[in-house]
This record gives sequence, structure tokens and C-alpha cells, in this order.
Amino acid sequence: MMQATSQPRGHERDVVDTVRRSCKESVGFAQAVLDDCLGVARALVAGNEAGRESHTRHQAALHGCAWMGAYVQALREMNGWADRLSAQGGLGRRELLMLQAAHGEYLAQLRGGLPMSQGEVFRPQTLLSFTEHGAAIASLSERLAAFDRSADVQSLITHGFAPSVRADLAAFLERGLDTREFGDPAYDDDTLSSIRDVFSRYADDHAAVAHRWHLEDALIPDEVIAELARLGTFGLTIESEYGGAGMSKMAMCVVTEELSRGFVGLGSLGTRSEIAAELIGKNGTLGQKRHWLPAIADGSVLPAAAFTEPDVGSDLASVTTRAERTEGGYRIFGNKTWTTHGSRSDMLTLLVRTDREQRGHAGLSILLAPKPRGTPANAFPADGLRGTEIKVLGYRGMKEYEIAFDGFHVDRDALLGGVEGQGFRHLMATFESARIQTGARAVGVAQCALELGLAYARTRHQFARPILQFPRVADKLAWMGVETMVARQLCFFAARKKDAGTRCDLEAGMAKLLAARVAWANADNALQIHGGNGYAEEFPISRVLCDARILSVFEGAAEIQAGVIARAML
Repeated sequence: MMQATSQPRGHERDVVDTVRRSCKESVGFAQAVLDDCLGVARALVAGNEAGRESHTRHQAALHGCAWMGAYVQALREMNGWADRLSAQGGLGRRELLMLQAAHGEYLAQLRGGLPMSQGEVFRPQTLLSFTEHGAAIASLSERLAAFDRSADVQSLITHGFAPSVRADLAAFLERGLDTREFGDPAYDDDTLSSIRDVFSRYADDHAAVAHRWHLEDALIPDEVIAELARLGTFGLTIESEYGGAGMSKMAMCVVTEELSRGFVGLGSLGTRSEIAAELIGKNGTLGQKRHWLPAIADGSVLPAAAFTEPDVGSDLASVTTRAERTEGGYRIFGNKTWTTHGSRSDMLTLLVRTDREQRGHAGLSILLAPKPRGTPANAFPADGLRGTEIKVLGYRGMKEYEIAFDGFHVDRDALLGGVEGQGFRHLMATFESARIQTGARAVGVAQCALELGLAYARTRHQFARPILQFPRVADKLAWMGVETMVARQLCFFAARKKDAGTRCDLEAGMAKLLAARVAWANADNALQIHGGNGYAEEFPISRVLCDARILSVFEGAAEIQAGVIARAML
């Protein structure tokens, strides 16, 4: 393993090769353990119980396997990251230390306990208690023993994130603070680097005023939205024939991360546009595409998503808001909640039940419902529509609403695709992109927390020295830097699969799951580095902590993500 002391020049190549080989070999052992954990999981749900009930009964074991799958895939993507950097001649000492640190820590956690939340860990050995599944248990037991015997695994656990490595990484990160160089992301595309530079500057220019928006619980100003529209934020992935830039989901990740690094509200402005554009682009009629997509792309139409209901969170098949047919259209009755940007929006992507005789998802449709933009004096100036603001701890700048529909009229041509009963299928297909984008938002928040923690630790003096010189502070920052890169590469992996036209609900779920946890961990650690000052509203880290907390809840709570991942892996 690479140590803090410099190696003789003639040995540098050998050291790099050894680290990379050990990392790749160790992932093979981790994957073997995961495969046998999944074997036990399959045995657990293969009994006579109904499928859904069986999955619920063994939820802890299945979700643990899902988290383990995310961690193993993350290590695999870190190896891919190193391969790309090496091919470009860009695998430096900083990146190599990040690579081995990620493997050393995650491999140790695999045996000692993989965190699923602040108070929940998954240990593969707990599956050995299901003794009734003898063959699967025996296989897992042998795999765990082989994992423990692996010289590559044990070397990485012992040396991968040793104290000298942490110290070196903290020093690299501190030196990178002034130039924002915290590790090469390996974009493989100069265009992405240029895009990053543009949006990075924009985020930096608005970081201070964004904190004021948070403190005042104010809407992000219209002029900021107009500026972002001119930069192409809202039409980034919309096809060029409809006024968009026709760019990739990778570009979406880069833009989202940089804006979220400045303020999660900036990075989230494009979320509803992304959802609406994908719903319309993939499922809309030609008329709907021509009408809505250019206006979404240029920012003249701000969409909002109205899917969740007061008694329906993740179980969207149970939606009760109904659309009753009338001459020329529909009248909507029911309630939606957690509608971000609900007042200032110009159009709602509205999930409704158009067939009350059909149970579950079969009777659901999506309406593209135009509405007048609200004002501070009149948030919902439309007949049959009223809303109440939901006050929130963080994630401010757009405002959340519970909306009541009481005969709100929508024309017939608002039915997405012109066919009823397809709403659930349409919505599920968009969740891949939405979750990738949320993962990118989480990476941006994680990066923001890292930079705030670094800046404070460098300038805050205690006991006659900067607190960055104390190992407990430096160690926190070193791991924050490593895990932010891990989450970034997992998000890029999901984005590349989406760009390739491949189904990626598994990968998107993993990216969102891990990145949201990393954002919260980074924010929590950065506030701890600030000490009491971090709890003061005037310090931005107090805002970042509030912003980070929501990321594991919306776009599918972490528990829902784990369930999706587990079912896909099984």
C-alpha cells in the first residue's frame, strides 16, 4: 500500500500497480460474499409466503444486501475511475490514495458493519443465523472465511486508510481548497469540464446570497431563474429540435452537482423541468412536445410535480386524487402534498386516477395541467385550486405546498400521450433520471460540506494552531473527500448507463442511496468541525445540514431505494 513517505522513484510504478491490482482483487472477494448473501436472501423469500409479505418479513436482511450491493458497486466504479485516469496519464498520488482509502474502509465495514443510517448497520454474518437454509448458509460461511484469508483484502484493511494516508489526503485536500482541486473526476470529455467551469463560477457567485435566501425563507429571485435559463439549465437534456441542448445525463450530473454545491435550491431548480421534459419527451403527443418542450427549455414555463398525497407517500399506486371526465376535459378533485415550487409554477405534472373502477396503478394517468403563476398576495389564482405552504427546515428557495383540487378544470389534450391508464408506467420510467439527478444533488451538497469544513479548519485556531492540524479533524476531512469521490463516481456510472439507453433503475437507486447518506455524513462532520459555531444560523454549514437531511427522503426514501435494489438484485 502507498504510505505517506515518498517512494524511491524507481519503485513508484510498482507501488501504483500493486495498489490497483489489490483493489481489483479485493472487489472480487467482496462480490463473492455479496453473491452468497443474495443466495441466503433468495432462500428466505422462496418459501410459501406471498411474495410481497415475504419480502416485508425479511426486509432487514434484503435491505442489508441492497446496501452491500451499493458499496461493492461503488468500489468497482472507483476502480473504473482509476483505469480512466491511468489511460489519460492523470492517476496521481492524491487519486491513488483515495482509491486505496475507499477500498480499505469499505472492506473493513463489510466485515465490521456497513452503515445504512446513523443507527443501523448490516453485517453479512448475521445471515448465518438462518440455519434452516443450510446449503446457502454453508456457502456464505466459506465465502466469509475466504474473504478473511485474502492477503489483498487484509492489506487494504490494514494499510489502505492508515493514519499516514489520512494525513496525506487531508494535506492534499487543504492545498486544493484555493483552486477547487479535490481529485480529478475523470470526465473523459472536455465539454463537461467547460460546463463545470461555467456553473462552478455561477455557484460561487451566488453562495453568499443563497444563504440569505435560506435565512429569509425567500424564493430564489426571478432574475436568477432567468439567468439559469440563459445558461441552458432547464433545457439541458431536451432534444435540440425542441429548443434544448440535447446533452447527456452526465452533463446533467455535472451541472446539478456544481449548482448544488453553491446551494441545493439552485441545483434543484432544474429537477421538475427534467422530470416534465422526460415525461413529455418519451410519452407525449407531437402536439404536447411542440407546445411544452420549447417553453420548458427556455425557462418560460416552470413545471411542478404533483404526485404525492397526504396519505400516499411512496405507494403511488394508491393515489386517490381523481379526474372526472367532463365535456372537453377533466375536473380534478383531491389533494396533493409536497409540491415543490407549487405556487410559482406554470404547469403541474399531475398524477390522477382517471378510472375509479380500476384498482392499483391500472387506473392512473398523468395530466399536463397549466395553471396561472402565483404571487405573494395570491399563491393559487385559479378556480378550484388552493394551497397551503408547508414550512420546512431546509431545502428552501422554492417553497413546498399542500394543494387542494376542488373541480379544477384541465382540457382533454392535457392527458399525457392522449391515452388514459398509462400514468404509473410513465412515471416509473422517469424515476431513473430523477434519482440520478438527486444523487448528483447529494454529491454537490457533500462537496459543499467538505469545502466549508476545510475552510473553517484551516482558519480556526485552538491551542495555538489551526484545528486542521489535529488528527481527529484532519481524519474527518480526509474521509469526507474520499467518500464524496466515491458517490460522484457511482452517480456517473448510473448516468452513463442511462445515456447508453440501458435500463438503470438498479444503478440509479444505488447512486441516490449512497450519495444521500454521504451528503448527510459530510454535513454532520463539517458541523462538528465548526463546533458551536456550526449550530449558529449565520454559518452556512447550519443550512447545509438541514439541506442534506432531506436527500435520503425525497425521490424515494432510502428504505424504498433499498427495496428496489434488493428486488432487482434478486
